[in-house]
Amino acid sequence: MSFTSYWFVLAVGVIIFLYYIIPKRVQWMFLLAASYLIYASAGWQCIVYISITTLVTYIAARVIDSLTQKRKRFFSENKLEKAEKKQYKEKIKKKQKCLVWMAIIAELCLLVMLKYSGFIGLKISDVFQGIIVPLGISFYTLQAIGYLIDVYNEKYEAQRNYGKLALFMGFFPQLSQGPISRYDDLSKTLYEMHGFDASVVALGAQRILWGYFKKLVIADRVAVGLNTLLKAPSEYTGVYFIVAATFYAIQLYADFTGGIDIAIGIAQTLGIKLKENFVRPFFSKSIKEYWNRWHITMGSWFTDYVFYPVSVSKTFLKISKRARNVLGDGIGKKVPVYLATIIVWSLTGLWHGASWNFVVWGLANCVVILISQELIPIYRKFHKRFKVADKMWYKMFCVVRTIILMSMLRMFDCFTDVTVTVKWFASIFINCNPAVLWNGSLLHIGLTVEDYVIIILGVLILVTVSMLQRKQSVRERIKHMPYPVRVAVWLSLFVVVILMGMYGQGYEASDFIYNRF
Repeated sequence: MSFTSYWFVLAVGVIIFLYYIIPKRVQWMFLLAASYLIYASAGWQCIVYISITTLVTYIAARVIDSLTQKRKRFFSENKLEKAEKKQYKEKIKKKQKCLVWMAIIAELCLLVMLKYSGFIGLKISDVFQGIIVPLGISFYTLQAIGYLIDVYNEKYEAQRNYGKLALFMGFFPQLSQGPISRYDDLSKTLYEMHGFDASVVALGAQRILWGYFKKLVIADRVAVGLNTLLKAPSEYTGVYFIVAATFYAIQLYADFTGGIDIAIGIAQTLGIKLKENFVRPFFSKSIKEYWNRWHITMGSWFTDYVFYPVSVSKTFLKISKRARNVLGDGIGKKVPVYLATIIVWSLTGLWHGASWNFVVWGLANCVVILISQELIPIYRKFHKRFKVADKMWYKMFCVVRTIILMSMLRMFDCFTDVTVTVKWFASIFINCNPAVLWNGSLLHIGLTVEDYVIIILGVLILVTVSMLQRKQSVRERIKHMPYPVRVAVWLSLFVVVILMGMYGQGYEASDFIYNRF
């Protein structure tokens, strides 16, 4: 069930109403049932697959945790020498490591069979032909793996209640596009008993409305023109590529952040806190900073559960030692870090989609980031000589540079055939045709003058809100305004969504972009 469907809006309204009138002790159970019902609307297979992942995760985590408790009891009941303790602990850890790897491999096998079998050329893809890829499988698989690793590392004890773990895995607002939650964060409010608080529900509803504004008024409107260009890149050459890159940057931001706003808002109306996933990414001065601000929960997951474990693993420590012996300390110590970075970005690309264009996109980001790191000494000398780092014009230059780079790299998302994207980009230099920008051609790609005005005003509103957010939440600012002003602001936004949203007879709101990841 899509966030933009009327049925979903109705279902959320009913869930919120019932959530606060049922006994508080069964609220989490009600949420589990509601989440599974909503998830089942995307296909009964979805319930089967998430249940398999949840069961594997539950059993493995409980056994791993029981071994941890067994070790602690053994140490408390027996006086052992340090060497004996170490030996016993290593024995237990070996069993636990075996279990965690078995569980992770089982969950990844399910993900690969359903999403990547065609990409890696497995014949089993024929077996799964016609079976839908479960909604959000990439998201809940990462949550499951992170939970298992945390239990293995004794960050917290395993959840003993299967239903509560199932709710953590399947909490419906986060299933379709995140954020990717950590158990110790989400569990703090997910299982609590919540009484009705009008101000909390209102704040959540406002966040939901803001998300729908981004999605229906901006993202889906821009998508009309973008889709026209993407259907015929060989026809719309030259400057059209720049137009498409701009459109896609606007659409992706408004679509993804809009969906996250809706998810966080729904959770907030229920008294549950989800992690923020964006912090003004288009104000970043470098691609590395951009990725610290964009899809934060995904980036932090790959950093914590892939980059650090890989870069300090025994294998990579050996690689580092050999590299230092051959290349010297200066270059040698960077080799394992750069190899781990390449692995992370390759997996990040694959996580986004089962095709080579996403791998290329991930590696392109990796190359830019690594080059930037190598140029840091030059940057330092430049800033020491010219003293421009604190100048507003230089900061704006860095922001614009980052936006351009990210917008160009993002175009690899659009075509599974990488050569199509490369040829389209090359057409800028072969047949630029800048007259397209002012001769009226842009009015023949499905967008009217009114549409462009709405898009421009919408983007200006997004930029303004982002700038205001630097010091304080805009919702909190509005909350302290006089009551008539508050009502006028949110009523105006509601009317804008109703009157200018891209939906109605003959139109079906497009699904969120990250739903397919």
